[in-house]
Amino acid sequence: MTSTHGQLSRVPDSVAGGDTSLPAALARWARTQGDERAVAYLDYRVNPDGELTALTWRELDARVDAVAAWCQKRADRGDRAAVLVEQGTDYVVAFLGALRAGLVAVPLFEPNPLPGHADRLAAVLADCDPELVLTTRAHADAVEAFLDERDLAGPLLIAVDVVPPAEDGPDPVELAPDDVAYLQYTSGSTRTPAGVVITHGNVVANAAQGYEAYGCEQGSTTSVCWLPLFHDMGLVVGLATPVLGGFPALLLDPIAFVVRPQRWLEAISSTPGPAVSAAPNFAYGYVASRTSEEERAALRLDHVVSLGDGSEPVLSKTLDTFYAKFAPNGLDRSAHRHTYGLAEAVVMVSVSPLGVAPREVTVDRARLAEGEAVLVEDGTVLVSAGRGAGGQHVRIADPTTGAALPDGRVGEIWASGPNVGQGYWGKEDSYEVFEAQLVNPDGSTVDPGFGRKGWLRTGDLGVQLDGDLFIAGRIKDLIIVDGTNHYPQDIEHTVEHAHPAIRRHTVAAFSVPGETGELAVVVAERAKHVSAEELDIAEVAAAVKSAVSGEHALAVHEVIVLGPGEVPRTSSGKIQRSACRARYAEGTLGSGA
Repeated sequence: MTSTHGQLSRVPDSVAGGDTSLPAALARWARTQGDERAVAYLDYRVNPDGELTALTWRELDARVDAVAAWCQKRADRGDRAAVLVEQGTDYVVAFLGALRAGLVAVPLFEPNPLPGHADRLAAVLADCDPELVLTTRAHADAVEAFLDERDLAGPLLIAVDVVPPAEDGPDPVELAPDDVAYLQYTSGSTRTPAGVVITHGNVVANAAQGYEAYGCEQGSTTSVCWLPLFHDMGLVVGLATPVLGGFPALLLDPIAFVVRPQRWLEAISSTPGPAVSAAPNFAYGYVASRTSEEERAALRLDHVVSLGDGSEPVLSKTLDTFYAKFAPNGLDRSAHRHTYGLAEAVVMVSVSPLGVAPREVTVDRARLAEGEAVLVEDGTVLVSAGRGAGGQHVRIADPTTGAALPDGRVGEIWASGPNVGQGYWGKEDSYEVFEAQLVNPDGSTVDPGFGRKGWLRTGDLGVQLDGDLFIAGRIKDLIIVDGTNHYPQDIEHTVEHAHPAIRRHTVAAFSVPGETGELAVVVAERAKHVSAEELDIAEVAAAVKSAVSGEHALAVHEVIVLGPGEVPRTSSGKIQRSACRARYAEGTLGSGA
């Protein structure tokens, strides 16, 4: 595909055939493979074994037509349409219907009692000011009540599951690559949620990059996704890439995964042909720990082509545990795709190469904290996130000066590609993030290519070794005490193993201001087998402080232990350090020692 954004080396037939949007690709598949399955949803709410709801390409296309026609009668081109639909086929219909109508979709979620979600939903709706709110009949009353309660009444509600068929279809809308497709709101883990402006060209480019990187095949691959569709990774893995590439998606509800993570691998096992999926790193350790030998023995995983792993640091020990557990089922570590990305680039920036296990290196922890990756035999293991997906440019820069750094030096990850978004919705200072100027040692400017004005500053720390990208953490998450840098994921790993009462994958380490400088604080959940009455907080805190002091020469100011499920998380299950820090400052996080 050649466009103003650059060129991809290999893309699915839909792109090669000239489709420049997801609705155009959907129309193509409805014509050429209309009776084949396009999307399915496994619902576990009534039946613990799951009840399947599915749509063929022709059925999906017809329902998208109906929603698009209905929307066009009630909104003008370019208006925002917020998607407040629960996980399932209706979400896919609503999102694609808004795009086909020429509207700007805003993928969100229905009102729910999960901590922090109501406030975030209200903030996003106020920011994007939608003309329409797409929901379903089952949630229409709750959505209307929520809008009234939050003083957001005004948008017209449309229940997409009861929209009548369109006799003549929607008015044709020419969707150009530079037209805005949707606003992808960030998780808010490091800032107030902001809507990334994603064009049709951006999402088509990244979906094509994912198709190539994950080894997808039109018509035969199945994408299995439990991530929420309003999440950037869920939207691309569970919707955009399958629709663009012409292969089916099998969706699960995130809560169904959390309650019983084995369902994820069981769903993959049930697919007849090649399977791809993706999840944050914690999910791999979680499903390995919760799957019994009897459950494991029933799985067939030799047809898995790629398992994406991103949105948080990838730990080598987690991969060891996961692949050792499921190797007897035909699952090989070469299926693992360490993927680095962020919403500002749709989702994917770099990925480890197809067909081989991600490269791993061992570096000196102290030297890494000082800003240099030095290979050693015993130290911190880093897992490679490969190179720029689909030809994207990835560089490491000094976050203060914008100077390009050589291999081996730690700095901020900067990226450029046809998938990089256009800025933040309504934010005039977006150029500081999306159009940064990278400078060579001789003072010359480094061309970002792809017709872009500048580079995307990711806010993440990384280092390149022989061209491969390794992730070090977020700049704002760095714990700096007495002038020494500490990566929170290193501290958290030590804390997890400091005492048996600490639940794995539930630890957050961060720093707070003190009278004489920054202080380190640790928050963790107690293990489920330990009751609140049995928990000896003083003993746990002493073990944590001793372990962290011994491993990292860092004095922990306070250790807080919460109950299971009480540490703040994002929609994809990732621990939110910033939310922990904010609640600690407010005094609402709990007591510690």
